[in-house]
Order: sequence, then C-alpha cells, then structure tokens
Amino acid sequence: MDSPVERGKFEYFGWVYHLGVNSIGHQYCHLRFLFIRGKYVAMYKRDPHEHPSIDPIRKGIVGPTLMVEELGRRKVNSGDLYVLRFYNRLDEAKKGEIACATAGEVQGWIEAFDQAKQQAEYELSRRGSARDKLNMEDEIDLEGHRPRVRRYAHELKKLIRIGQGPETLLRQSSKFASRADGFGGNNGDAFESHQWKCVLTMGGIRIFEDISDSENGKDVLAKSVGVIDATADTVFEVLLNTERQKRYEWDMLMCDLELVDSYDGHYDVVYGTYDPKYLSRWHSKQDFIFSRQWFRGQDGTYTILQVPALHKKKPQRSGYRRAKINPSTWEIRNLKTPIASNSPKCLVTHTLEIHSASWHQWKNNKYSKFERSIPYALLCQVAGLKEYIAANPSLHQEYATTIVHSKSSDGSVSSSEYEDDMQDQFYDAIAGESSSDEESDDDEKLDQKGSIVKLKNVSWAFSTLALKRTAAPDLSEELDPNVTPIRIQLSDFHGSLHKRKDDNDTNCWASPSGKGFMIRGKNYLKDNHKVVGGDPLLHLIAVDWFTVNKSVDKIALHPKCLVQSEVGKKLPFILVINLQVPAKPNYSLVLYYAADRPINKDSLLAKFVDGSDMFRDSRFKLIPSIVEGYWMVKRAVGTKACLLGKAVTCKYYRQDNFLEIDVDIGSSSVARGVIGLVLGYVTSLVVDLAILIEAKEEAELPEYILGTVRLNRLKLESAVALEV
Repeated sequence: MDSPVERGKFEYFGWVYHLGVNSIGHQYCHLRFLFIRGKYVAMYKRDPHEHPSIDPIRKGIVGPTLMVEELGRRKVNSGDLYVLRFYNRLDEAKKGEIACATAGEVQGWIEAFDQAKQQAEYELSRRGSARDKLNMEDEIDLEGHRPRVRRYAHELKKLIRIGQGPETLLRQSSKFASRADGFGGNNGDAFESHQWKCVLTMGGIRIFEDISDSENGKDVLAKSVGVIDATADTVFEVLLNTERQKRYEWDMLMCDLELVDSYDGHYDVVYGTYDPKYLSRWHSKQDFIFSRQWFRGQDGTYTILQVPALHKKKPQRSGYRRAKINPSTWEIRNLKTPIASNSPKCLVTHTLEIHSASWHQWKNNKYSKFERSIPYALLCQVAGLKEYIAANPSLHQEYATTIVHSKSSDGSVSSSEYEDDMQDQFYDAIAGESSSDEESDDDEKLDQKGSIVKLKNVSWAFSTLALKRTAAPDLSEELDPNVTPIRIQLSDFHGSLHKRKDDNDTNCWASPSGKGFMIRGKNYLKDNHKVVGGDPLLHLIAVDWFTVNKSVDKIALHPKCLVQSEVGKKLPFILVINLQVPAKPNYSLVLYYAADRPINKDSLLAKFVDGSDMFRDSRFKLIPSIVEGYWMVKRAVGTKACLLGKAVTCKYYRQDNFLEIDVDIGSSSVARGVIGLVLGYVTSLVVDLAILIEAKEEAELPEYILGTVRLNRLKLESAVALEV
C-alpha cells in the first residue's frame, strides 16, 4: 500500500452557493467558500487565504457513505444555478445542497468529493484492526468546535484554477432581471451503424448526410460539425441562454425565445417566434414550441435533445402559424490540445431529421427554397456559434481554465492537528443551518438589488500523484486455474424473459460477443489505445423481467429467485445485476451471470467481489449500445462507458456464492430522463450492454468484459409481477 506521501496530497477550494431553509422556514442562497483537504471539508464566509484567522462556519468529514447527485439547473433569485445534492446513502434525512454558476464547475466539485471519498476509504484500509475502523466511524458523528485553519497549500504539486475566482460571472442586466417569465466520428466505446458522408462545407463547418439507410424513403439524418475555439462549458452556456439580444448575434431562427417551464433541472420547454420575411415562404408570422433535455457525460461531453412539444400555457396564437421544429440533438465535446497551447477547443455536432424530398432537391440542385427553411437555419447554427464566440473574447474569460503553480507553505499547523479538529460529518454540517450562517451577508459585499444575486465564479485547486504500475495480467488467472470448469447447461436455468430462438424473435434476450465494444488495451495508460472486446468471462444464464410497486433490493434472496434454486446453489459464483427502472409501475431487469470455476483470490474480480463499496463504485462500468432503434434514443443513450457507481446509487450484497448489485436508475434525474425516453421506444429497440470492471493500473490491463446482454424489443406488458 502506498504511503500518504506516495499517494500525494490534494486540495480543492472555491466559491459556491449554499442553498437551504433556515430555522424560520425562509429559503436562503449564501455565497460561501468551500475548502476540501483530503477527506476533510470546511465552509467559510470569506476566503481563508485572504483571512487566515477566520473560523469555518461548517466543517466535516466526507465519509464512504456520502452520495453526491447533480440536480441540474434551477432558478434562484432570477438567476440560473447548477445544483448538487449531498446525502447519506444509509440515511437520506441527512442532506444538503450547494450550487455553482456553470455545469463545468459542478463536475469539478463532483470529482473533488469523489477524491475525498477515496481518501477516506484509503485511510480506513490502512487501519490495523476492525476496532480501529469502528473508532474512526464513531469519530465521524462527533461534533467538534470550529478549528482555526492556517495552512492550505502544504505539499501541493499543482493548482488548477477553474473560472475567474471571486469575479462576478453572471452579469444580469436590469432588462434581464425584470423580464417576464452530434457526433464527429466514433468517439464512443461501442460501434455505431451510421455512415456519414460530407456533402458540403460552408462558413468553417462541414455538413454530413447519413447514407447508411438512404434507400428506405424515410427522413434523412443530417448533421453540421464544427470546431469552436472555446471549452464545451462555454458553448453549452451560450447555447442554452435564451436572452434575446445575445441570440440575435448568432441564431437566425431561435432568437425570440421564452422559457415556458422547467422540470427536474435537466429539462425545459421553450416557446419562440420568428418573422417570415427572413425565413420560409409563408407570409404569416410563425411560432414554435419545443422541449430541451440535456445532460453532461462523465467525460465532460454535453448532449442536448430538442423535440417539438405542446404546452397548455402556449396554445395556438391568433395571427401565427404553428411551425414544427425538426427533432435534433447537440453534442459538445472538448478536444485535446497541445500542453503548450492555452486555447481550448471543442467539437460541436448538431444532428437533425430532414424531410428526404427537400433535402435531396437542395443537395443535388442547390434548391434555393430549402435555404429559407427551418432545417437549413438549424444546420447553420453551428456556424453562427463559431463566429459569435470568436467575436466575443470575454466569453472565454468567464469560463477559462488556467494552471497555476504553487510553492509549498511552511504553515505552523501540522496535518494531524488539522485533522483532529475536523470530526463532524459533512452532510450533517452542510444540512444544518446554524445561527452564525443565518446572519446577514453584508460583510461579503454581495450585490443584491431587489431579488437579484450576482453569481460568482468558482475556483479550486488540487494535486495528485500517479499510481504504481506493474505487469499486465493473464485473463485466464481471473478464475481459479487449478479447478476443472463445470459444464453450465442453459436449459437448467429459467427466467421470466426467454432466450432468443432465432433472428425474428422479439421480447427476448441473447448474449452477444464482446466484439461490438471497445475496451482498454494493454498499454492504455501510456497510449490511451482501446481494443475490440473479446468473449465475456462470465456466462449469461437467465434474465428476469419483473414489475414491482417499488424498487426491490436483495432480489437474490427471494425464495423463487434462480440463485435460491438447487441448481443455482451448485454454481461456483453468480453475479446478479438488478437494474431498477423507475416508471409507473416500476420494473426490475435482473441479469444472472455465472462462473464455471471459483474466483481466483488474487484476481481483480476477487478484489471487486469482496472489496469495499467505494472500490466497487469506482470500478463498476457499463457500456451501452442501441443496435437498432430511433436515432434520437441512440444519441441520448450514447456509446460511452459509464461508471455506474458514480452516476447512480448502487447497493452491493455479497453472500454465499453470489454478489448482487442493485442499480437504482431513479436515483439520478439525468438517468431518469434518459430511461424515460428509452421506455417510450423500447418495443422497437435492440439494446446491447457490456459489464466490466474498469482497469486503472497497469497490472490490471488489458480490460476484459465480465458479461454482455442483448435485449430485443422488450414489451412492457410482458413483465411478470414479483410478489414480495
């Protein structure tokens, strides 16, 4: 095990907004300085770097049971903030919220708290006995006095400052305050069926057509792709902004917009109008209404889905013709730039459906009427964004990321002295609002006029050290090589969903090979190279498709479960994946994977199966792929690998010859939105999933696939009621 020095020290700090309700029931939004060192967290009214004698108003420990959930955008005092919720997975009554000015800052804090959880887990693992571990767990609940913290940069290797520190980020004009209220190449981890051909270049962007299914007479898929000299965070914020004057500068279609409603922090409904003299052959004025759903992937890529919508607040308007906005998606992905370059770049892809007749007329003959149509205006939006951002350098400064190097400090307080004072639990500390935090914020000089709060940017810093690396493993060693494999007969196992009989079968499952997925190769840590997956290590033996009134955990303990059958008890090992699907009613898709030999005790699989929940959360990975289905569902689901333990709440149960993983898809508002879209098209979808343990050290490479499943056009009504 690495020593603390070998593991390195890291610190995060910056301005956030603390949201909550005070003792008399009033909601508050206070600007606070949040500081994370190791597993310890403190919250201040002022920056302790500038005021070294200031005491924290909140302090605590990030324990292994702390969960962090991104709640998306929320309107706070007439400004948009991105909200994070904290709660204890064992007691959700212990909770609190902070907010940031941009989605990128939210992602940074999620990573910061994940680092703190890993530090807590590391320190727990170094304790010599179960009694020491218990003592540490007891210490988490202790309430201590406010410590005086005088050192912040000890042993730091590097500071990464995100944003512009305490400068005002969101400048809200009085006019704003008073107003009423794709895919550039295959960058995923599974293969896609689209075949894109460039048909035009204009204004620094490329226009593509999907020619993979060009003879079916259906609507055409087209996309515009451009590289923009800005971060994905910057482009995302510009794209979602509905302020009229700003959109007038780059968008010739969606510039007169009004936010009608918003839901769940990741979904809203927008109404707009436009004058036909600039667009379309129709003489009457036109209006439109559409919904936007967005989410940020674990790699920092933004996806936005836009579809036509209806809303009771916006019925048909007299004198206007209701236009239909083409269904479309945006993908905004950061590009890697040379280390010496200070110019961020991102690839922006806008994909949309276009009626095949008008598209082919325009493509073949440059049909002029198409160039005055809504689809053409949508395709031109990428070019408008590119030029608008290039012409406004201030946008780069608002969301800029710079690297600052720091000297070590010779502070007078030792690390152990700092740690001994910080023994409260963080979600307790942030949820409870003390009298000191209810006091006026006049000393912070917040600019408040009426109900307007000027939002400040976040800055933080951290430093880490790379892990040790050794030789790559032999996959055959994951299961005990000294034991003769048993023969697994699939006919001995039965689930409520049947195995596919032939290519025409539906509402069934199959177990494809891993050749449709890309996984980390032997030298991934050096060259980031991924390779085609091989055959799964475990055998998929059955699938259950249940309907339940509420989510059910520990499904393997159910007396009618396959695991409890006589043939199931004879298997060396079973991995049970219980995907809990939120809907009305709720569903559970249960996958059963079996090993033909016992697990090798020295393998990565053994470390995962018998490891801590924190280790499992950091390694449990899923790669999705929509093989057949509506293109927008494919865009929403994507093909990028996802660490499920970091995206949603996962619970692990190790007993007898099995490990069960209960995946609560409903624990994430983003996941709920995506699964809701999937369920709407599920009868026409063919979905492939690959499950694996992420390899993070050279000794664990190359990766291998634990198991796969293909779900072929499931029928919701075929789910069997599970009696609990």
